Amino acid sequence: MSEKSSFFGELKRRNVYKVAVAYIVAGWALSQGIAQVLPVFDIPNWVIRLIVVLIVIGLPVALGLAWMFEITPEGIKRTNAADAVGQHSRGHTWIYIVVVAAAFSIGLFFLGRYSAGSKTVSPAGISNKSIAVLPFDNLSRDPDNAYFCEGVQDEILTRLAKIADLKVISRTSTQHFKSAPDELREVAKQLGVAHVLEGSVQRVNNQVRVNVQLINALTDAHLWAETFDRKMTDIFAVESEIAKTIADTLQAKLSGSEQHAIAARPTENTEAHQLYLRGRFFWNKRTANDLKKSLDYFQQAIAIDPNYALAYAGVADAYVFLPGYTGGLPQDYYPKAMAAAKKALELDDTLAEAHTTLGLALWYYDFDFSQSIKEFQRAIELNPNYATGHQQYGNNTLSALGRFDDAIAEGKRAVELDPLSLVINADLGMNYHFARRYDEAIAQLRKTLEMDPGYYYAHVDLGQVLTAKLAFDEAIVEYQKARALNDDPFVLGLLGHAYASSGNKTEALKILDQLKEVSGQRYVSAFSFAIVYLALGDKQEALRWLEQSYQDRAGADIGWIRVDPLLDPLRGDPRFEVLAEKIVPAREFRAAAK
Repeated sequence: MSEKSSFFGELKRRNVYKVAVAYIVAGWALSQGIAQVLPVFDIPNWVIRLIVVLIVIGLPVALGLAWMFEITPEGIKRTNAADAVGQHSRGHTWIYIVVVAAAFSIGLFFLGRYSAGSKTVSPAGISNKSIAVLPFDNLSRDPDNAYFCEGVQDEILTRLAKIADLKVISRTSTQHFKSAPDELREVAKQLGVAHVLEGSVQRVNNQVRVNVQLINALTDAHLWAETFDRKMTDIFAVESEIAKTIADTLQAKLSGSEQHAIAARPTENTEAHQLYLRGRFFWNKRTANDLKKSLDYFQQAIAIDPNYALAYAGVADAYVFLPGYTGGLPQDYYPKAMAAAKKALELDDTLAEAHTTLGLALWYYDFDFSQSIKEFQRAIELNPNYATGHQQYGNNTLSALGRFDDAIAEGKRAVELDPLSLVINADLGMNYHFARRYDEAIAQLRKTLEMDPGYYYAHVDLGQVLTAKLAFDEAIVEYQKARALNDDPFVLGLLGHAYASSGNKTEALKILDQLKEVSGQRYVSAFSFAIVYLALGDKQEALRWLEQSYQDRAGADIGWIRVDPLLDPLRGDPRFEVLAEKIVPAREFRAAAK
């Protein structure tokens, strides 16, 4: 017999083959088990990989032990000693091990297969693939670097939001908390997430240090932490690496386009990027003056990098909101918003923000509902976690078209993604209002005011709902509260309407005089005059002002002409119906196609 045959025969005699088969089956069963069970307890992926590596390394160790030792009726003995007394293991022992391990692994396979749907939900009903990026601490000595710190947080959040398999809470809600809150579990509960990312940013000249840590808020387990010391020119790579690591840790599935999106570099020019971040810093403040400041920074960024798509999106965002904050005329700013959004998309068609702003401008200015809907849907497709996209789609086009169930569903999704946003909560209330579900609208708006009693927009909306319910005295109280908080001329128009509707025409006429005086100093919407004249019973004058609103392309005022309860006294009037047809054609109203 050859030495080779003798060697393999010895392997067989010493049960090395049997140990190999048993170990492989048992090791596979164990790896299946940890892959199924450990993620439920939010054990990091690197721990699972380490265990699998140890199992693989253990195979040659097990084979060596099988060669050197023998299981006998009297226990484990060295093979030489067992040979001397003629004691050897029975082959059935290894068969039992293989059968039991195989049964165990098959059981785990089916357990994982049929329980996979429930693995992604925590005991509290919160998806395990959900995260909030809390505000980062600014550790720089210069407080002016706050804009940069906010920008890093916002860009990490934006990259994560493009992953459809994750639920990512919007910045508006996370800004209510500090970077490392004491009651992390309560914060996560309010935001509806299982995980939070905490961090800090320190910038010194051209160097930046970013510290981050990913925490399971339900168990307080720290899943991952890292410190990045890089040059400013590498900040996009840091943000991409953080987003990719979080996605891997939360076991989120990434498509090829999503991988590309979170790795993108919006600009190669650091100075242009700094100007863009300053622009967003002021844009988020949402006042007419701050919007104009943001516009200046965005335009400076474009001057340095004419191919910076995000900067054009910023310009579009500033222009589209300025008329709503009485910062300028609709006919002046909406076309500019449209042009800037189109330029942004010409440079980068994957910007959800630009698609959303273009959708708004198309509706506000051109009353082009079909194209507006396409833009909103494209924005949501590109960024399923973009709360503003869901909000604007529901509150604007869907509500105006009478598709109330769809509008409310989009509004609820926006609230889920940005639960502490005042404007998103208030807009959901208005979706109920346009659907004539007044009690639900009141409940939603009172909930919004509980979050911030000083939010004037919610008082304005609540006043409109109370007016629709003919509760004029209560509506007047809400309008007066709003007027004390903000000098928006539209509130004056609503107040005049409520006074006239309640029979107090003297006060309504005084409001008209105030509106005329204010209009000589700043922009006052024609719609504000129209609703006062309508409540005074002068339908012809009301229609004249409504037609002027249409000529002004003030879609943010008159776009809901088919559904706004304020205009109910005009329904059926031939002149009104002709105007309504120009804005929302009957063939498109309540159309089922999406």
